[in-house]
Amino acid sequence: MTGRLAERYIAVTGAAQGIGLAIARDFAGEEADLFLVDMDAPRLAEAVEALKAQFPARTILSAVADLTDKPRVAEVFAEAGRDRVLDGLVNNAGVNVFHDPLETSDEEWRRCFAINVEGAWACSRAVLPGMIRKGHGVILNIASTHSFTIIPGTFPYPVAKHALMGLTKSLGLEYAGKGIRVNAIAPGYVATQKVLDWWESAPDPNAAREATLALHPQHRIATPEEIARAAVFMISDECPFMTATCLTIDGGLSVRQHA
Repeated sequence: MTGRLAERYIAVTGAAQGIGLAIARDFAGEEADLFLVDMDAPRLAEAVEALKAQFPARTILSAVADLTDKPRVAEVFAEAGRDRVLDGLVNNAGVNVFHDPLETSDEEWRRCFAINVEGAWACSRAVLPGMIRKGHGVILNIASTHSFTIIPGTFPYPVAKHALMGLTKSLGLEYAGKGIRVNAIAPGYVATQKVLDWWESAPDPNAAREATLALHPQHRIATPEEIARAAVFMISDECPFMTATCLTIDGGLSVRQHA
C-alpha cells in the first residue's frame, strides 16, 4: 500500500526533537523524503541517523541553521531545492518567550518575533517560488492555542503567535489560485521535553503536572505523535479545499470556560 505522502519532498524546521521530530518520523513512515532543519547540530545529526536507520528507503537530508539568520536560511533552502522542488514545508521551529509586558526588553521582543514569525516567513519565502513554478505546494505553520487565546504572564509569545496566524491566512489567500495551500495547526499543551522540564522546575512537580492536566476535559495533554498525525493530514491531498485556516488540537482546552 502506497504511503499518503509518497513521492513528496518536505522540509521540517525545528526537526531535532519534540513535535518536529515526531512529524519527520510520521512523514517518513508515509513515504515522504525529508529536508530537516534545526540549529542544534548534535541533536539534528542524532535524529537524522535514527530516521535513516528506521526508514532506509527514504532520502533524508538536513542542514543546521539559525532561522534568525536570513542569509543562512536562503542558502540552505537554495541547496535543498537545487535538484528537486520542495512539495511541502512545516514551519515548526519556535521559542517560548514569557515576561511581564512592562519588563519585556527590546531584545526579548525581537527574539520572540525573529524566530516565531520572521523565521517562518523566511522559510516560506524561500520555498514559495519553486512551489509557484510547480503549481503545487503546501505550507503548514505550527501555531498554538496562544494564536487566539491569551494566558496572562506569557507576553509577548501570544502576540507573535497571533501574527503567525495572520501570516497563515494572508499567504493562504495570496497563493490559493496558484495551487498552494497554507494552513496552521494550533496545539495546546503537548508532552514535549520543554513541558516536562517546566513541570520539573516547579517547587512541586507533581502538583504542577496535575494543575495542567486539570485544565483539560480529558485530563491529559497531547503527545507529539498526535500532532504529527494531524500534520500528515494537513500536508497530504486529503484536505484539498482547506487553506488559510487552522486545525486546533487541544483536547477542548480553548473552548472550556472553567477548569
